[in-house]
Amino acid sequence: MIFRQLFDQTSGTYSYLLASRRGGEALILDPVLEKVDRYLQLVRELDLKLVKAVDTHLHADHITGLGALRDKTHCITVMGEQTKADVVSMRLADGDKLTIEGLALDVIYTPGHTDDSYSFIMPDRVFTGDTLLIRGTGRTDFQNGDARQQYESIFGRLLKLPDTTLVYPAHDYKGDTVSTIGEEKAFNPRLQVKSMDEYVALMNNLKLSNPKMMDVAVPANMKVGLHQEEIARRGWAISAAQALGLLGKPDVALIDLRERTERERHGTIPGSLHVPYPSLQENIGAGGMLHELAKSTSKRLLLYCAFGERSAMAVQAAQDAGLASACHIQGGIDAWKKASGPLVH
Repeated sequence: MIFRQLFDQTSGTYSYLLASRRGGEALILDPVLEKVDRYLQLVRELDLKLVKAVDTHLHADHITGLGALRDKTHCITVMGEQTKADVVSMRLADGDKLTIEGLALDVIYTPGHTDDSYSFIMPDRVFTGDTLLIRGTGRTDFQNGDARQQYESIFGRLLKLPDTTLVYPAHDYKGDTVSTIGEEKAFNPRLQVKSMDEYVALMNNLKLSNPKMMDVAVPANMKVGLHQEEIARRGWAISAAQALGLLGKPDVALIDLRERTERERHGTIPGSLHVPYPSLQENIGAGGMLHELAKSTSKRLLLYCAFGERSAMAVQAAQDAGLASACHIQGGIDAWKKASGPLVH
């Protein structure tokens, strides 16, 4: 496995690049905007393809690199389903798996620091975001933080992992890079409490000043969505209501770009073909399924995903490949549901 821990000194943020092999797919956790060029240089040096950029929660101390990485690499942006961010390509829920080629991380909802905090577990390590820090825990006094929820997240979930599990947080301000669950149980001063009430009292009396970047970072991090209006201006988008009128038409091919787990949980539009977004390039090139559908059978390609972000990028790629009939459902399956469109499970 390829694993790199990267640090932003200004905000004390750790970002993590993971891949199963050289030449394979990669994901990055908690990227910082100012470090995006460094991440991309490393991706090139290790001969990787960045396919997912993930935030453990909505950060208050730095501007996320999610949008910039998406714009530069066409990767999928990922957060938990509770996020207040306007658009991310994929929203995860407790019990899901975050997957790339050769790697799967278990997704657990660990609220408390914020109401959208998630942790990601591998067999030997856990990425805890700001829920559990090295010899500390994430503050709970803003962004719908809740010390009781955090106690449950830490004591009820994270500390149940094996003691040897490596702990990789999203921040550190003292120079520590990694810990273990066993170490934190023994030496983390905030975990030496006898009860939830004692923990809540401790967290409610920290009297910390707000992060310096908070007033800038939080609003910026809520506006990371791809501007789908540009695709619409080019005439490559239709509304969910318009898409309803095309359902069942013999000259229209509905293409679902989501992952299998998303399809299983949220349902699919009847008659859809499944072409996962990571396989798009091979499908729109000469000899690919979408290429043949558009060129040989003259079908109109109607692409969709969860919120319209992947499908907007896919339409641009399809148009660039000469598939002039390609368009997408603006707002994705989310908009389709709001338009009372039928779904099959």
